[in-house]
Amino acid sequence: MRRVIRAALALAVLVVAGAVVAAAVGRATAPNPRALPLGDGKYTTYPNGARKGEVYSCGPHNGGGGAQVNGPWIHGKTWDSTAKVGVGGSVHWKSRLKVSFAGSRLEISGNGLPSHTTGVFPVVSSDPAYQYDRNPNSIQARSFSYSLLASPKVAAKPSCIAGPIAVMLTGALLYDGLDAEGRDAVAHEVQDRCDGHPDPTGSYHYHSLSPCAKVGKSATLVGYALDGFGIYAGGTAVSTAGLDLCHGATGVVPWRGKRVRMYHYVMTADYPYSLSCFRGTPVRVRPPGA
Repeated sequence: MRRVIRAALALAVLVVAGAVVAAAVGRATAPNPRALPLGDGKYTTYPNGARKGEVYSCGPHNGGGGAQVNGPWIHGKTWDSTAKVGVGGSVHWKSRLKVSFAGSRLEISGNGLPSHTTGVFPVVSSDPAYQYDRNPNSIQARSFSYSLLASPKVAAKPSCIAGPIAVMLTGALLYDGLDAEGRDAVAHEVQDRCDGHPDPTGSYHYHSLSPCAKVGKSATLVGYALDGFGIYAGGTAVSTAGLDLCHGATGVVPWRGKRVRMYHYVMTADYPYSLSCFRGTPVRVRPPGA
């Protein structure tokens, strides 16, 4: 009888272990690029709080920009990133980005121009992208300067996000995953081959990880969020399901020349693509208590 009980217990342990491994593999599996979940309307607004898998926005999205027509790569509640068109062209820019650590501060400044080439903006009428997104904006140098904490801490509660949310190591800024109408910006708006485009101020930016970013085979620092935490890509494939409500995780990553266990954000191929709220204290003007 004891042997039977021990055998049953051992089997139960194997079943549980198998389930845990399966769950871990499921979290690590990259999303299907041909059937990515559409993020339209998946956001909460201040002061309602953050929710996993959604952008915690500081304000409403009442329209005022974005693609004019849905592209044929959008299929109901999913979209096919492999079928999406891009803005053509190969324009070179003089990018300037300076990142330095000074005592307890992380100083970042630049002109907002990317180190890689971009498409031609405004989008010309002969470009196939024009029939879906007639972006009328021109890329312009937009100087910025941020003084962040060199050793950021997780705050008591998440903060909402709006406008620029990070500086990427390409020299360009990162915005959240929504367009002005509260739709999935990566799916609806048409970007160039590096997944960037300008807003009405001329600021060239991304809504997701740029394929022109330098990413290694292991976790690679690709940018700094405006609360000081690093943003990473590469290594084991992961989806939004395997991350926390701000699209981050705690683990060992390269930081200032060392391997450090710390909180960090993770770029994914599925919505909301990058940080969806700030886990630290951001350097920006926020609504009271946000």
